[in-house]
Amino acid sequence: MSVLIKSVNKDSVSCIHGVFGGCRLESINGRSINDVLDYRFYGAAKRLHCVFKTPQGKEISFLVKSEGNPDILGLNFETYLMDKVKTCRNKCIFCFVDQMPKGERNTLYFKDDDYRLCFLFGNYVTLTNFTDDDVNRIIEMKIEPINISIQTMNPELRVKMLGNRFAGDSLKYIDKLYEGGIKMNVQFVLCPGINDGEELVSSLEKLRKYGDSILSCALVPVGLTSYREGLFDIHPYTKKEAENVIKISDRFNEKYFGDYGRYFANASDEFFLKAEHPFPNIEYYGNFDQLDNGVGMWQLTKYEFKKACDAFSEKSSLENESALIITGVAASELMNELAKYAGNKVSGLKVDVLTVVNDFFGHEVTVAGLVTASDIINQAGDVSSYDRVVIPDVMLKSEDEKIFLDSVSLEELEKRLNHKITVDKPGGKELFKAVAGLSQNG
Repeated sequence: MSVLIKSVNKDSVSCIHGVFGGCRLESINGRSINDVLDYRFYGAAKRLHCVFKTPQGKEISFLVKSEGNPDILGLNFETYLMDKVKTCRNKCIFCFVDQMPKGERNTLYFKDDDYRLCFLFGNYVTLTNFTDDDVNRIIEMKIEPINISIQTMNPELRVKMLGNRFAGDSLKYIDKLYEGGIKMNVQFVLCPGINDGEELVSSLEKLRKYGDSILSCALVPVGLTSYREGLFDIHPYTKKEAENVIKISDRFNEKYFGDYGRYFANASDEFFLKAEHPFPNIEYYGNFDQLDNGVGMWQLTKYEFKKACDAFSEKSSLENESALIITGVAASELMNELAKYAGNKVSGLKVDVLTVVNDFFGHEVTVAGLVTASDIINQAGDVSSYDRVVIPDVMLKSEDEKIFLDSVSLEELEKRLNHKITVDKPGGKELFKAVAGLSQNG
């Protein structure tokens, strides 16, 4: 096997040796290169013997000192994987992509289930695309942690929830990863009355045997939009049902805290909000391994914001400056608390909050990451009086592609609001810098 090279950086070592776009990278140190994992793993040697082939079949080879960095070769590829993404084979009853409104950009309807994206971006996989060769490769290359979306440890129920007859059998790969010494993060997307309650208790008990190989375990409520016509009947979590998930998590953690020296099963912030239950102390979240799943974001943001605010207020003040934080319903209470805190602590700073109700996906969707530009435009009104208008970066596709889920660009939003938008980087410290007008690079 080999990978196609899209282009070669000018004056790079590969260019000097006659490699050009259209050539194929055949091997590094005698090992075939099939994708980004091979490239990164075998390219981590201090000396690289690289073999290429031109479109005409001519072989080009050279030896170079790399100090463990294959990027010294100056090669660019068609995709970040150097290969096609493995698509999802499941038909999950809770799939968010199936609940998307029609007519949006094609990429929003693409479902990936590729373990290589764990390595690159921290994505979660269901294991139903796994083969024995995949697991052996993960173990050989020590690709960890592997992020696994489990849903349930009950094989029959897993088949039902994932809509895949192999979904139960694929749980065997957790054993193989464990035996190979691979660390794992796991998540349960919980659906009320389906995989919570006693099913959740049973699943958590079964996970115990993997011990410290499980770095973290997130319990996340199913996300439901208004576009569920013809899909499996699932209702949103009630306050009582959310409270029960927290109780199960607490009982399990209390029972086995001594075994791990940490809390094992962490309910996401959404469960605490839905249950109107006090948030646990910051120690509950350990190393905050599941922030992307909304586990601990509330408490960590509050802690970091107030710490940064206190440090600034002890030395500095502002002169009649103002900021507007735009957020979703779920984070509204927190943002208002922080806005008030900053206003009281920092002389000359006024902070307000705009809570955007999600009309685009439906009012059951409350997280800031799913707020669209169209809803902001429809609900913001006149923002001209503010020095800064702040949105979290999770509203945008990426740092390179500044586009919202409704395909409206950040630039278009700025035009419609007639105001420059500050994109807040993750973390409470960065949020404070954004509202105070401080550089987020320092």
